[in-house]
Amino acid sequence: METPDTPASTAPTTAVAAQDWAAASADPRYRAAVVDLLGALAYGELAAFERLADDAKLAPGLADKAALARMAAAELHHFEQLTDRLREIDEEPTAAMEPFAAALEEFHRMTAPSDWLEGLVKAYVGDAIAADFYREVASRLDSDTRSLVLRVLDDTGHASFAVEKVRSAIEEDPRLGGRLALWARRLMGEALSQAQRVVADRDALSTMLVGGVADGFDLAEIGRMFSRITEAHTRRMAALGLSA
Repeated sequence: METPDTPASTAPTTAVAAQDWAAASADPRYRAAVVDLLGALAYGELAAFERLADDAKLAPGLADKAALARMAAAELHHFEQLTDRLREIDEEPTAAMEPFAAALEEFHRMTAPSDWLEGLVKAYVGDAIAADFYREVASRLDSDTRSLVLRVLDDTGHASFAVEKVRSAIEEDPRLGGRLALWARRLMGEALSQAQRVVADRDALSTMLVGGVADGFDLAEIGRMFSRITEAHTRRMAALGLSA
């Protein structure tokens, strides 16, 4: 999910970024990393569709319910684009997604919102952190894969919707600010832990990030990447009217 207050990634690019899929995928390690990435993204989009559909049930009015339903449909379309791409490169989508199911389900279990506003903050903050991570990864992908990844990270409209609703609620009842700020900080911690686990558990992805497949990166760059993600989170919190 790209948000209006989030600039494009400032991550350095790599030699792979100048290649197309046909050239880059000749390296089996790189191919494995891309399959992992597409599988993780696809499962994330499927989970986003399910969560938005559930959030729609908590909506206080029909207009809000309809807005969330449209956003859920957009997430499902992103999911279909990713699974279509996996099939195009002769990979089975379910097999590609399966390694990430447990971690993502655990994240959603640990961060189940208790009400409508917490659900909005979770979608805005949690999805945006994940999108920032994948946008960082996209800078070191071949041109064909990068184009797809950036396309499915497009904002479905949830960012501005969440900001409007949350800010309005806090203006009406300023006491909500403290509770929602604590909730957003918890989401930040859980989301970063999840991203770090994904990188650590998947050798192909971690190799690409630290410099094996995509040259020019080191462990220090990983630290800078997570610092950029944290800075973007702080800006989003300000947009919500919350302290980071």
